[in-house]
Amino acid sequence: MKKALVISGGGSKGAFAGGVAQYLMNYKNKDYDMLLGTSTGSLMVSHLALGMVDELKEIYTSVDQKAIFSNSPFRIKSVHGEKVVSIRHRNTFWNFLNGRKTFGESKNLRKLITKSVTREMYDEIRRLNKEVVVTVSNLTANQIEYKSILECEYEDFCDWIWGSCNYVPFMSLLEKDHCQYADGGFGSLIPIREAIARGATEVDAIILATEVTQMNRLPAKNPFSLMMDTFDFMLENVERHNITIGKLSAKQHNVKLNLYYTPTVLTTNSLVFDKEKMKKWWKSGYKYAKKLNDDRMTEFRPEMVDNQEIEEGIENSEV
Repeated sequence: MKKALVISGGGSKGAFAGGVAQYLMNYKNKDYDMLLGTSTGSLMVSHLALGMVDELKEIYTSVDQKAIFSNSPFRIKSVHGEKVVSIRHRNTFWNFLNGRKTFGESKNLRKLITKSVTREMYDEIRRLNKEVVVTVSNLTANQIEYKSILECEYEDFCDWIWGSCNYVPFMSLLEKDHCQYADGGFGSLIPIREAIARGATEVDAIILATEVTQMNRLPAKNPFSLMMDTFDFMLENVERHNITIGKLSAKQHNVKLNLYYTPTVLTTNSLVFDKEKMKKWWKSGYKYAKKLNDDRMTEFRPEMVDNQEIEEGIENSEV
């Protein structure tokens, strides 16, 4: 029996995935042999491989824009109590003047990765022979690549995590081994099939999106917002394709597949890192996973508890 945890991309929504993982590992006592992540998921898998849930929670509930961007392309302002995101034209223009290839830069994220995923963690994961895998998009070779910690040196693995998270052209472009790399989500947002190909017999997949479309986008107001909408459209379709292929692969190989979606739309811009919202999302992820597992149990034992009791149990639970 080889268990795998797979976490999709989703930027700041990774906090929700952290809450789900906390429930699965601390409450359900699940121990995973293999952990695969794309984008924000790649930031989480090293900590989760070592059961460092509390440390991961501290990161995801304290990070802000400055911890990610060395040159942020976004301006965030409050309008009637709501945060509105627009493009910071001066910063993007500065990048163009300096001959850089992207609108913004995420060098601070690379520093955060080195600080958070330490060499000691790297050595311990390899000693335990845990297969920790991150997804990157090789733009030069036009293919998806999966980088295992068991096959990388420490600095290289940190680079691959960073590359997996870089949502170009708004974040830095990783140039390594004569190739250009970007966010793994551009080709494999939720690598379920890769987990099965590596021998997983049971897969828990955390998908940082709703199962069905719950909103229509507002009309784009400028080229930047149109670009964001276009990217989101493409990623949503990549995600659906990944899930469909993952389900077919699971059925073909007789793999148990558990899917955890977000029950509601958390944000329309996952590149905005709001500490207070991320704290709420972490707690929501824990509660949602608990409710989903309780509901699955009642399908087999309907006499055990009614839905009202489940809701009350969730409200009274502590995270």
